[in-house]
Formats: sequence, structure tokens, C-alpha cells
Amino acid sequence: MKDRLESLREEALSALGKIGDLPSLGVWETGFLGRKSRFNLLLKGLGNLSSEDRKTVGQQANGIRDELAAALANRRRELSSVSLSGLSETERIDVSLPGIKPATGHLHLVSQAIAEIGSIFGRIGFHRSVQPEVEWDWYAFESLNMPSDHPARDEWETFFVDAPNHPKLGKMVLTPHTSSGQVREMQRRKPPIRMIGISKCYRRQMDVSHVPMFHQFEGLMVDRGVSVTHLKGVLDHFARTFFGAGRKTRLRPFHFRFTEPSFEVDVSCGVCGGTGRLGDGKCRLCKDGWLELGGAGMVHPNVFRSGGLDPEEWGGFAFGWGVERTMMMRSGLNIPDIRDIYRNDRRFLEQF
Repeated sequence: MKDRLESLREEALSALGKIGDLPSLGVWETGFLGRKSRFNLLLKGLGNLSSEDRKTVGQQANGIRDELAAALANRRRELSSVSLSGLSETERIDVSLPGIKPATGHLHLVSQAIAEIGSIFGRIGFHRSVQPEVEWDWYAFESLNMPSDHPARDEWETFFVDAPNHPKLGKMVLTPHTSSGQVREMQRRKPPIRMIGISKCYRRQMDVSHVPMFHQFEGLMVDRGVSVTHLKGVLDHFARTFFGAGRKTRLRPFHFRFTEPSFEVDVSCGVCGGTGRLGDGKCRLCKDGWLELGGAGMVHPNVFRSGGLDPEEWGGFAFGWGVERTMMMRSGLNIPDIRDIYRNDRRFLEQF
């Protein structure tokens, strides 16, 4: 037993001297001094010895255990010292160096367009107005000269909300267009009014040029002596500022229930410069030099009456365009499908 203990002592000390890191030191401690170590397994044989031999071997075993524990502590101090001394190089921090800038995103391209549109109109005296995303039928249609049985309602592909009807305002709908903000603004403010309302709209449509949720910006000007000339001037100013110098707008006669006269608004094509020609053939984007933006017109007298204003005293114009479509008409964007804007593909969004 004595010889075996001495042999185990020499083996343990030899193995300890070869250890070069703290994790390996933990393995050594478990193997030679742990509860199930070879040392403890050897001591289980003490019960087979005589009383006198058991005393002598026990003293030897205690001495060896103390020696190995002391050697372990010394080796741990040595390895810890080496490890700490190396930290000055491996984990050194120069606090004078510039920090690592974290990855940051940016505003969605629609949010960028909304901010720019609001700023352009703000510089010519239009104030921003926020309209509800959930609207009453009366504001969305009837106040805009569209009675409940009028076929013009069929164009809007409206989402109706499963909620109790209002006794005066009718059914609840998801706002199909920002034009309902015209009457709300007239009820909220006294003329003169210069409003630009930018809000979400909802329609049951989904294809390359439509999404169920989109944004519109609604312009409204109410004052005395307002004419189509003022409307054309505001639209031309926006086109030159948003699309670039040299861009122009034109008005084409159309029919909207809430304006009279009514117009579709086109902007000159930025690809061919409004000529309709590109190289030796027609411009593939516009075909004739113009791209459609949206609708506009002079506010209908019935809309003034819905807003509590006398159409004999006040005049005004309104226009409503889709933010996404207007943004897509910028030169160089080349976005072929409006749904790409909302697919949340970082490869697409990080380009803007």
C-alpha cells in the first residue's frame, strides 16, 4: 500500500508540472484529489490492513494529500499569474480610439417621401393635418356628394367594419381615400384653409399597381377668389420641387363627384423629358410624354355645404394623390411593382 501511494504521488506531481492552463488543472484536480479520484479509491483498501499498519499508511496518505493540495495551489497561482499578465495584450482597450459604430437603419422610402411632401407644401403655407384611418360612411361618401345609392361608390372597393351603425353618420369603414378629410377640416377650421393631409387608406385591391393599404396626400385650399390658375400653380410648384426642374403638370378633364370642374393630373415624363420620344422610337414608360399622378379639381358646392361653408362666399380646390405612386414616378427609381415597397426585403429597402 505504501509503495502504491508513493507511486501515485510521483505520477500526480509529474502530471501537475506538465499542465499549462487552468481548465486542464481542473481536470487534474478531479482525477487525483476528487471524491472519486484514484487516490480515494486506493484508500478504500485501508480496511484490509492491521490496526498498526492502518495508522502508519493513514499518516502517509494524509501527508501525500496535503502535499498534492499545496502543489495544486502553487500551480494555480502560477497559471493565474501568467493568464492575467497576458490580458494586457489580448484584452487591451485603447479608450482614445474611435468606437465601433453600430449598424443603424433608416426611414422607409415611403416615410421619406411623406416627410418631403409635407415639407414642400409646408413651405408654401399648407399645414399638416391627420385624419382617422377608420371613418364613417357619411364623411367618406355622402358628405362628398355621393349618396348611398350612387354608382360612383363602386370604384372605391371599400372595407366595411363589422360595427353598429351611427344614427347620423351611417356605417363604419376603413378610410378609402383622404378626401373625407376635406369636410372634417372645414368643420375644424375657419377659412382661409391651406391643408395637406397625409394618411393611410384601404381598398380591396392587390396587383402590380395596388396594395390593400397605401398612403395618400390630400391638398385643400379654401379662400375667396380661388381659381383653377391657383390649383395649376401649386401643382407645378410641387412637380418642379419633388421631381426636378423642368417637370410640368397638365390637367385633363375628368369627373369626380366632390369637385367641379374635375381633372386628372399628369406630370411630364422624366425619362424622355416630356417629348414622348426616346432614341428612334417612343418612350416605353410614358408613350406620349406624360404620366398620370392623380385627381384634382375645384371643390363642389355640396362639399362646402357639408362642411358648413357657403359656396357663394367661399371657393377652393382639392387634389388627392397616392404617395407610393408619386414616389415611383421619380426619375431613376424603376420600381416595376408597387408591392415591392412592402415586401420587407432588406436588399430592396437598403437601396433607398
